[in-house]
Amino acid sequence: MKILGSLLFLIAFFAVSMGIAQTCCSGGVPLSNNLGLPNEGQGVLTLGISYDYNNLNTLNAGSDKLDDDSRLRITNSVLVSAGYAFTDRFSIESLLTWVNQLRTISQFGNETDTETTGIGDGVFLLKYALPDVLGKESSVSLGGGVKVPFGRSDLLTAQGIQLTADLQPGSGAWDIVGLLSISKNLGFRPSSMVSLHLTARFTGTNNDYLNGASSYEFGDAIQANLGYSDQFLGLGTIFNPSLVIKYRKAFIDKIEGFDLPNTGGEWIFVRPGISVAISPTLALVSKLEVPVYSFVEGTQLTPTLRFTGGLFITLNKNRNTLLNN
Repeated sequence: MKILGSLLFLIAFFAVSMGIAQTCCSGGVPLSNNLGLPNEGQGVLTLGISYDYNNLNTLNAGSDKLDDDSRLRITNSVLVSAGYAFTDRFSIESLLTWVNQLRTISQFGNETDTETTGIGDGVFLLKYALPDVLGKESSVSLGGGVKVPFGRSDLLTAQGIQLTADLQPGSGAWDIVGLLSISKNLGFRPSSMVSLHLTARFTGTNNDYLNGASSYEFGDAIQANLGYSDQFLGLGTIFNPSLVIKYRKAFIDKIEGFDLPNTGGEWIFVRPGISVAISPTLALVSKLEVPVYSFVEGTQLTPTLRFTGGLFITLNKNRNTLLNN
């Protein structure tokens, strides 16, 4: 079994190194991107459903964009969020996912599509809020939890060959997830807010990769979002525009404990967004994410455009506040 696993690793290693297939670190389910529901107060339940579209049509070598549009990766995700505040300090949050991934390779006038669909992994967090710890109108929230491998990680092609890890709906591994959220009113407007949102994912290992012949570990990932938001009244409702600068770093994946080429990288994105209060308890949220800097290890597809839109409802709301982006 060890010999077979080594052979499979060598095949994957040389296939990636020779450019037969480029992997990508930002094509899967957007878990970290959609964590961090606010604690709206004791007894408040927040529910949300979102659609996430991620288009990867940019081929990079390091930070250089290559003149090659023969590869396209599209991920469509449905995200179900839920958060409940036991007290003004303690709350829980969950995120469940469904994902569809399509990879298209165009060569010599022919297109080859590979598509997978299924339930993705989920996240469960316990969070603790510290109001006014940085002065009036401020909040600090700490959270920790696990990513649960609900999704399948053993889907096969039509020819009976197991798909690579980055195309599977699930990772096949348990991860540890941590987050830190800081927000503070700037003072010059009652509704102006600056925020810092940090997430970290420490990945586990899928020991059943390639039908148990190998092991696979996605690289750890860290993400930082620095944003500004405000509120404005117009057309009889409240608009909450925001602008976020996002930094993401994904470390190199490992197969059988060895570094896997063409994985890992760093990205900086600009993400304008807006939420609209449809009613006092219902908000429509949308975000558009565009990369301004990408550096990848080796040669990889990297994000071109991402859009997220969702509907959020708060039940038993006891404070007249809106969801913050």
